[in-house]
Amino acid sequence: MKKYILLAFFVTLAVTNNVNAQTRGIKVGYIDMEYILEKVPDYAEAKNQLEQKAEKWKQEIETKKNDIAKLKEALKTEKVLLTKELIAEREEEITFQENELLEYTQKKFGPNGELIVQKAVLVKPIQDQVFNAVQDIAEAKKYDYIFDKSSDLTMLFAAKKHDISDRVVSALTRAEKREQMSKKQLKLEEERERKQEMIDDNPALSERQKQVEERKAARLKMIEDKKLLAEEKKAEADAKRKQLIEEKNNKKSGTVSDKPSTDNKEGETKTDVVADKKAEVEAQKKKTLEERQKLIDDRKKAAEEKRLKILADREAAKKAKEDAKNNKP
Repeated sequence: MKKYILLAFFVTLAVTNNVNAQTRGIKVGYIDMEYILEKVPDYAEAKNQLEQKAEKWKQEIETKKNDIAKLKEALKTEKVLLTKELIAEREEEITFQENELLEYTQKKFGPNGELIVQKAVLVKPIQDQVFNAVQDIAEAKKYDYIFDKSSDLTMLFAAKKHDISDRVVSALTRAEKREQMSKKQLKLEEERERKQEMIDDNPALSERQKQVEERKAARLKMIEDKKLLAEEKKAEADAKRKQLIEEKNNKKSGTVSDKPSTDNKEGETKTDVVADKKAEVEAQKKKTLEERQKLIDDRKKAAEEKRLKILADREAAKKAKEDAKNNKP
């Protein structure tokens, strides 16, 4: 019966699409209820507690099964030594325990068992919140239909760009954030969400935004590298100037001769330190430049792959639309 209802629904949807194609395109989205529930912290914690209960029930059932198996094995071993009355009594006891086990299993894991009931109680409030969030998003974004991917409705294909599950999760967590935010923070968060929604609705805009962010990150990295290099040069110049002042003062006091001496370990040490510092600065500079170039190359490659994927998805969607049009009676 459900299949016939779904078939009738899709036929109606197709007819409506044909009628309204000239005036306005049908806007369709979908959610994944299971994905959304996993993202809700309260549900995850309650689900974990319920799973622990279910595991405890399973252990009790397994223990009972082992006890019944032992009774059966004992009866099989001692059957030749027992009277008919004792055999019947033990068989009756085994049957009673088996029925009791079956009843307990149905009570915990049956169609109307405690596990199903507690799951329904657990999911119901969150489902209500999801339905309200979906309704708000549908009204704000002018969606005509929104499906649940995890339901019995069969979806043969669903483009990721039509998935609004993350928007629903954001809507559910937004209330908790607002309680902890000031008015200024709340305004900034709303503006950020508005920009993110615009990017999600427009893949081309999303790609441009990503390229802008990559260029901004590369520019900040270059500025940081220049600042680091300038600080290193300044430190090197200060060390060199300090060394020259010390040598000049030592010459005036006569503690150091004008000729180089193998015993002047302090002068040699300072010279080596400056040389090592300079080599270290050069190596760091080279390493920074290599890392920056590699980062730029990786981002260019990722951007190109993203662009090609978007083009491929568009071409596939276009081809699917043409195929559907050609195959339509």
